[in-house]
Amino acid sequence: MRFDGRPIRIETQWLRPERAGRPLLVFLHEGLGSVSLWRNYPRRLCEAGDFRGLVISRYGYGRSTPRPHEEKWGVDFMHRQAREALPALFDVLDIGPGRAHGRPWLFGHSDGGSIALIYAASFAPAVEGVVVVAPHILVEDLSVRSIEQARRAYLETDLRDKLARHHDDADSAFWGWNDIWLDPAFRAWDLRPLLSGLRCPVLAVQGEDDEYGTMAQIEGIHQHASQTVLLKLPRCGHSPHRDQPEQLTAAVSAYINAETSSLK
Repeated sequence: MRFDGRPIRIETQWLRPERAGRPLLVFLHEGLGSVSLWRNYPRRLCEAGDFRGLVISRYGYGRSTPRPHEEKWGVDFMHRQAREALPALFDVLDIGPGRAHGRPWLFGHSDGGSIALIYAASFAPAVEGVVVVAPHILVEDLSVRSIEQARRAYLETDLRDKLARHHDDADSAFWGWNDIWLDPAFRAWDLRPLLSGLRCPVLAVQGEDDEYGTMAQIEGIHQHASQTVLLKLPRCGHSPHRDQPEQLTAAVSAYINAETSSLK
């Protein structure tokens, strides 16, 4: 596909494509994620809920085209992923209203959750619903402190080697994410003005022990989009699909299937 005026490669993995007619979940990963870093969770969820799935690595991550090191992302990088890169990918893959794969559900974790919210608010007729897990709608001090700690870990521990197993260019993936989140200009980043544009069903999930965000993140979604259902998970950090996979799977499966049934 093409993005920013040039051809790029996007890593994709289809799950259970033979289940035509069942909801399609598009999995949007966290700031340092990729197809492989989801491990087996997307397949586990799709099998539990009888869904189809599409797992992607965004530009700069996984086996997708790496970000050139001299390319600096702006504070609007998630908006560009949602409003430019994702529509371009969906066009290539024939996803959307009246197309072969139909309107998707977006399942986004962390930065991927933010991208899902921006896409759904910007292209309301194009989505069936959204599940966001530990999303960001504003920048909190807690988030910045944890991202500063991640920078130290990348420089001082084996984090770089671990990420290199999942990304063609670990430095491209890490610094593209870390530099912009720690840019002072990013402190003003705020999705709340967009959220009233959400028209689809929304399930927003947050762990009570999330080291990257407080409950203000998902409660803010509900304040601006009253249809949002909140799920707050005890003894759970920033990655509910790893910390509380059974509870998350049960809740997401029940929610999507209930919403799907109500639309018939």
